[in-house]
Amino acid sequence: MLRGLEIRDMLIIERLDLAFRSGLNVLTGETGAGKSILLDSLGFVLGWRGRAELVRKGAERGEVTAVFDLPPGHPAHAVLAEAGIEPDEDDPGALVLRRVNYQDGRKTAWINDRRASGETLRALSETLVELHGQQDDKGLLNPRVHRALLDDFAGAEALLARVRAAWGARRDARRALAATEAARAKLKEEEDFLRHAVEELGKLDPQPGEEASLDAQRRLMQAGEKIREGIGKALNAISSQGAEGLVSEAMRRLDQASDQAEGRLDEPLAALERAQEALGEAEAGVRDFLDVLRFDPRALEETEERLFAIRAMARKHNVAPDDLAALAEDMAGRLAALDASEADEGRLRAAVKAADAAWQAAADELSAHRRVAAGRLETAMAAELPPLKMERAVFSVEVTPAEPGPEGQDDVRFVAATNPGAPPGPLDRIASGGELSRFLLALKVCLVREGDAKTMIFDEIDRGVGGATAAAVGRRLADLAHGGQVLVVTHSPQVAALGAHHWRVEKNVRDGMTTSRVVPLDAPARVDEIARMLAGETVTEAARGAARELLGAADAA
Repeated sequence: MLRGLEIRDMLIIERLDLAFRSGLNVLTGETGAGKSILLDSLGFVLGWRGRAELVRKGAERGEVTAVFDLPPGHPAHAVLAEAGIEPDEDDPGALVLRRVNYQDGRKTAWINDRRASGETLRALSETLVELHGQQDDKGLLNPRVHRALLDDFAGAEALLARVRAAWGARRDARRALAATEAARAKLKEEEDFLRHAVEELGKLDPQPGEEASLDAQRRLMQAGEKIREGIGKALNAISSQGAEGLVSEAMRRLDQASDQAEGRLDEPLAALERAQEALGEAEAGVRDFLDVLRFDPRALEETEERLFAIRAMARKHNVAPDDLAALAEDMAGRLAALDASEADEGRLRAAVKAADAAWQAAADELSAHRRVAAGRLETAMAAELPPLKMERAVFSVEVTPAEPGPEGQDDVRFVAATNPGAPPGPLDRIASGGELSRFLLALKVCLVREGDAKTMIFDEIDRGVGGATAAAVGRRLADLAHGGQVLVVTHSPQVAALGAHHWRVEKNVRDGMTTSRVVPLDAPARVDEIARMLAGETVTEAARGAARELLGAADAA
């Protein structure tokens, strides 16, 4: 519910503080007094797109503050939570919107004293306010929202949720199948290459580190003949014919003399023993290496063939030789995936078929529910139109096939015919201004749900009607306001008389400056205002008497 509206320096409003209440709130006043400015200002603070120039002449900036009461569970709480905006600590049930318009066109907004974007304001406005008028392009006249309005009237939330969930599952199943088919197609394109490469790599069977080992063997073989002669001479120098023999001879002679040396040759003898042992180890190592150097030329040829085969395979696949084994494993895995993908495709096709069937079943049930609700809405409208002096008008809900989607498989459009035998058409094309207002009001009465948390605003929706028809319009507005809040801008005395709260919008000129103000009316002032609406500029006692009769009838209703 809209609790209060504060306006500063907007168009011809210098300063205005309004406290609204529940029930039917009526705003009246002469044409041009500024009633539309109130709606422009409210639309501005809610983030709606409207006039470009709103700041009052001579002021640096204009400012509008709107305060709403939010009961627990109000949809606005979800919008606030998503935007990360905390409730007011002092008044958790209050929502304070403030927006400033500077002369240079800049706009700044706050929600509960926290900076906010116009997008967040507009998202909140969808949960807070409904504006209805003869140019109701955002509401009941917009065919794009007719399906949602019918679903809301039908109470189809659970069914719609099922359809959306089934559509999401259907979409995911189709995406999974498409991804598998694309991957399989890509693998299929290179299947012959993969099978040949895997077979080729399997025959070669390269191992990590093998290329370096073969290269070392090859270089050793190639160098073997060159170094063998020198190593043989080194072996002769070490062996019993060389150094080892000399050491043995020296040890024999020292051993013979050691008895007379009184122990002084013990250390030299021990050193020679160690030298003899080391020479033996060196001889064994050199002999082992000479054995390695004894190779068959065929062995060198085979080593080179395998080395060159590994290197050629690495160049062919543009990888390092040590990565060939991993490449072979990867290619084998891709072939296995290709073989397995056929079974996966079958499983995924079955899943798509099941998801399609699940969505279709839910969509069919939703379509049937919509058609039943369409009939109920047509019946409700048939009962609402005669009291509004539209006995010959026929309202219809067209439910037609549409492209499948998350909202089902139906297009919904509200159409009407105002004369018997005339073809139905869109509301805004077949109805005059007064008829359109009454159509919209009747439709809103039928569509509104008990406990609707929005503030409903009707901007001169009673234009073009009068007398008993205007009274019927007023009663419908009063019914809509029961348990909620309705604001109506009206020129109809019959509608004004049915208001629970009444304000008059006045325009004043002072020192060449035009300003507008809003005055709350007590009982005597209401009589005068309604009398003015009945009689015009000159208010007579007869007009006051007629005004009292209207107010009395409204109280008795």
